[in-house]
Amino acid sequence: MLESKIPPGPLEQKWSSYKGHVRLVNPANKRRLEVIVVGTGLAGASAAASLAELGYKVKAYCFQDSPRRAHSIAAQGGINAAKNYQNDGDSVFRLFYDTIKGGDYRSREGNVYRLAEVSMSIIDQCVAQGVPFAREYGGLLSNRSFGGVQVERTFYAAGQTGQQLLIGAYQAMERQVALGNVRMYTRHEMLDLVVIDGKARGIIVRNLVTGALERHFGHAVLLCTGGYGNVFYLSTNAMGCNVTAAWKAHRRGAYFGNPCFTQIHPTCIPVSGEYQSKLTLMSESLRNDGRIWVPKTQLDSRGPREIPESDRDYYLERRYPAYGNLVPRDVASRAAKERCDAGFGVGTSRQAVYLDYAEAIDRYGRIECGKHGLENPSPEQIREHGIVVVREKYGNLFDMYEKITGENPYEVPMRIFPAVHYTMGGLWVDYELMTTIPGLFCLGEANFSDHGANRLGASALMQGLADGYFVIPYTLGNYLADEIRTAPLPTDHPAFREIEGAVTERLNRLKGVGGKQPVDHFHKRLGKIMWENCGMSRNAAGLAAAASEIRELRKEFWSDLRVPGGLAELNPELDKAGRVADFLELGELLCLDALDRKESCGGHFREESQTPDGEALRDDSRFCFVSAWEFKSGDQWELHKEPLEFEVAHPSQRSYK
Repeated sequence: MLESKIPPGPLEQKWSSYKGHVRLVNPANKRRLEVIVVGTGLAGASAAASLAELGYKVKAYCFQDSPRRAHSIAAQGGINAAKNYQNDGDSVFRLFYDTIKGGDYRSREGNVYRLAEVSMSIIDQCVAQGVPFAREYGGLLSNRSFGGVQVERTFYAAGQTGQQLLIGAYQAMERQVALGNVRMYTRHEMLDLVVIDGKARGIIVRNLVTGALERHFGHAVLLCTGGYGNVFYLSTNAMGCNVTAAWKAHRRGAYFGNPCFTQIHPTCIPVSGEYQSKLTLMSESLRNDGRIWVPKTQLDSRGPREIPESDRDYYLERRYPAYGNLVPRDVASRAAKERCDAGFGVGTSRQAVYLDYAEAIDRYGRIECGKHGLENPSPEQIREHGIVVVREKYGNLFDMYEKITGENPYEVPMRIFPAVHYTMGGLWVDYELMTTIPGLFCLGEANFSDHGANRLGASALMQGLADGYFVIPYTLGNYLADEIRTAPLPTDHPAFREIEGAVTERLNRLKGVGGKQPVDHFHKRLGKIMWENCGMSRNAAGLAAAASEIRELRKEFWSDLRVPGGLAELNPELDKAGRVADFLELGELLCLDALDRKESCGGHFREESQTPDGEALRDDSRFCFVSAWEFKSGDQWELHKEPLEFEVAHPSQRSYK
């Protein structure tokens, strides 16, 4: 039986009650306990800093050359918090409810309410660290809108919010490094988990510069390693993002929750050719002021500025008048795909829609002209002042778009199309963020816990920092209270030797295949299988075929892979080979999970389960549960179900109309 450990009592009192009754570790004992943190993005860096400040001995690992290169740096648009600075009706409850509804009622109430509750403390923490959030003229922190909500609750730092938040967490962690409380291991990749007597007791890592394997002990292990979107090959994730650490833990006994819940982001620069290795995200914040449209005529060959208003279809505003361009990501993505599939797409590929800022420039320009006392401004004056405002709010995003596409988005609308972005699935964790392996915790995007079947924009940064700064310091102590008499285990323990031997054997096997095809050959083929059969739209026949194709591709991988270079040296191709091998296993499980869930919910859209107007149709009577998969052997998994209970936010058919 899966035990979520949700505290009893009213929803709004669960976290306070937990904190008031949780067991503690006194400061003298904390200094004797070692904690391993794998991954140094927002969740990992904030956890390492917080735990070290409490007195634990922390060892932190990342495969990048600096923690500042963690993929959290790529987040653009903002971070949610229920501060209600705009006095527009926001509250902790409303943030909780929007998140539950946005996730299509496939997340735990207890976890989500806690997330909404601590969101306000995150902003205070980051401001105290010096994070340069945007401010209003009078000095108050500014907010903007994001999809799936009707209030302005998103705090931001231009289009580089993730970078600024990561620098704040990084500084806090580096202070602890300087004090000797955190030992930082860069260019080290976790390749396996050491489990002794049923508890996580350490990791095996590879020094990516020398190729040497190392053994590291910890009284507890925290995985903060991000999502697995690169199983699709083309995604908005950095190319190094992978599932390896979480997957190794899964194979050691940690259940994998809801792997089929992957998010398609509606605002990405379209694919331009086979040469591409990743896609570029244009922040969802652009939907705050931009309007999305396609021509009303199929295969319209006119340029966007040649198409009059009467010939434009602002389809999100037409279909969802209450939310318009700010519908949740899954809804906006499917709507764009539907228009393109129907022949209304734009650009040479016809796989794009327009994101237009002409109206916003005009609106802001008129306001600014009024401020400057211009009573009858010319169109040129209005435009000049409007561009200044838009550039101040979104300038770095516009510059990025122009550098990539060669088109000036101030002059012509951006072309966007959905792409794989975030993964709501991940290792199953309970309320304390502990996996099914005692002593193994999982934070941030690497776990499944808070977003259900669809994440609202600006909630990833919120969850990562909530887990690291405000949740794990309490919940980890509750576990470690039983470990204060456990002496550090020597790394020559038989379990360490055995698991290091298994890692060595796998590396030798990867290197020794001796085939003809490079790693990317297999990764690209896997990505095409996943996107075509388990992307925005899924059906039983396609999912079954995909699972079978992936099994065959995996056999081919292990018979025709070519890895140049040696084991005892810097070898990026070997690193990629190990990661793709894990993706080839995860991809099959992802398809099996999607095949088993015979309903549509959030980003998981089964063609067999939709409303008459093409919206996702849940089946609460049969699928109101978390799918938690246990690895058995080879390509065999066993499904465990955690029923979802709703005491406050009772499930209903989502409507954003």
